[in-house]
Amino acid sequence: MRAWFAGMVVVLLVGCGDSGSSLTVTGSSTIAPLMAELAERYETETGVQVDVQSGGSGRGIGDVRQGLADLGMVSRALKPDERDLEAHLIGRDGIALIVNSENPVQSLSEDQVRAIYTGEMLRWQDGAGKAITVVHKAEGRSTQELFLAYFQLKNDQVQPDRVIGENQQGIKAVAGDPYAIGYVSIGTAIYEAENGTPIRLLPLHGKPASLTALEQGDYPLARELNLVTRGEVSQPVADFLAFVTRKDMADVYHDYYFLPAAE
Repeated sequence: MRAWFAGMVVVLLVGCGDSGSSLTVTGSSTIAPLMAELAERYETETGVQVDVQSGGSGRGIGDVRQGLADLGMVSRALKPDERDLEAHLIGRDGIALIVNSENPVQSLSEDQVRAIYTGEMLRWQDGAGKAITVVHKAEGRSTQELFLAYFQLKNDQVQPDRVIGENQQGIKAVAGDPYAIGYVSIGTAIYEAENGTPIRLLPLHGKPASLTALEQGDYPLARELNLVTRGEVSQPVADFLAFVTRKDMADVYHDYYFLPAAE
């Protein structure tokens, strides 16, 4: 696996779809590490360069609408008011609640999660009763939108101690604070936990935050991973979409702990 999770990587290129010699893909920080790897393979195979930039699903949608990107990375299904766009499913992921590995809490009810994020529950009930550090995603991030929708919360109800954008910022915040709680991509969280980062994924509604539960359709906070376009798809974009959804690219998705749509 590429060390994309360690920080931002941007391939600097000029223009949006510059005469077919390059493509620009922007959006979801969840999808961006995967897309950077796929883009590198695509360039090796075809010579066509792909500029991958993160910034959130909202950016991906906005950039495609404004013609600033050929493809937008959106880590959720499209909404009814986004019907001017077309979603191309590339994979599946979920959203996991994470705590520091030193935290003795093994599970939380949905009511407890709501109480934590609205400031009604200020201290951990297990262990030493320390104050909870609430880590919340910034607006424009699909992870935040889906989290709020699942727990039936509005953003102005949330009382965060820290607001983060990228998944990696959430991982770092929780890994560095034994009393923090946050929520991030399941794929990102599993990768980090298995590589020694001191975080633990909490089950949700009695289901483990795992790829197995996602694959079986048991995990309640699952989501689509999409590339979105607007209007007629050009041949260079169609070729890239065909490449990233090829069955022989499934190993790349597995490397980043996502479920490929092609399987």
